[in-house]
Amino acid sequence: MSLRSRLRDAVDRGYEAVLRREVDGAPAHVAIIQDGNRRYARERGGDAPDGHRAGADTTEQVLEWCADLGVAELTLYAFSTENFDRPDDELEPLFDLLEAKLREFADADRIHDQEVCVRALGDVAMLPERVRDAVDYAERRTAGYDEFTLNVALAYGGRNELLGAVRDVARDVDAGDLSPDDVDVAEVESRLYRRPVRDVDLIIRTGGDERTSNFLPWHANGNEAAVYFCTPYWPEFSKLDLLRGIRTYEAREQSWRRSRAERAAALVRALADVEVAETRRVAARLRETLPGDADAVDEALDADAAAETAETAD
Repeated sequence: MSLRSRLRDAVDRGYEAVLRREVDGAPAHVAIIQDGNRRYARERGGDAPDGHRAGADTTEQVLEWCADLGVAELTLYAFSTENFDRPDDELEPLFDLLEAKLREFADADRIHDQEVCVRALGDVAMLPERVRDAVDYAERRTAGYDEFTLNVALAYGGRNELLGAVRDVARDVDAGDLSPDDVDVAEVESRLYRRPVRDVDLIIRTGGDERTSNFLPWHANGNEAAVYFCTPYWPEFSKLDLLRGIRTYEAREQSWRRSRAERAAALVRALADVEVAETRRVAARLRETLPGDADAVDEALDADAAAETAETAD
């Protein structure tokens, strides 16, 4: 290894340590749009299959990083419905790779040691038989695990997912098997593609494009997931990039907590004309409702009290 490479590794290790100190925990569910495999290959004089193979190596590393950081569920956008429009000389090697990796995951010791449940999300029936068989094999081999969930989005399209659920609901309502009044969130979710257990907390997209490509619209947009766009192509994605994404998620969560605390304090201020005992009772209830934000509520109330004291003095 050259001196330059050693220095770079040392800097990366130091920066990773800094990021780890800045990150407090991890989002429960991370979803990644793995973009840039083909561009990565072209820039190195290779073909699309070379990029897909390099990207598959990154996928294995990311699975390890997520488990290490405490992420409970990872969803990877491996193949969209739009990808079927690509030429056969690109699709066939990609289907071969998907088949091989699904079977490899299903048999890997680390998957069973970490009790990883592997599932496919999407219109799997659209895939070639050999890939469908590999999906079935991986799901059967890991069906009993619940320590970590790996969702592989295959033949997936967000609009198709929602459209299929709406059509399914409409058919049952029309047949009289479902009352319109019974159509709620749980009813719709039960009709989505093999739905993820958790709502998405963080979406990461590699490759430089700043769009989410209709990825998991119900579970991500509906949960107002944080989004992190980064420039490295998927084969170049590093643990530092993952940590930056988690830092973005945590910054957004902290901002939300401050906003909730400020709204809670404003509510208490609106009760200024009621009895002091009643105000204290409401404040105590707010602290119970927002246990993680109790200090922020107290700070906001103390600041408001100080302001009122200053006004009285004037």
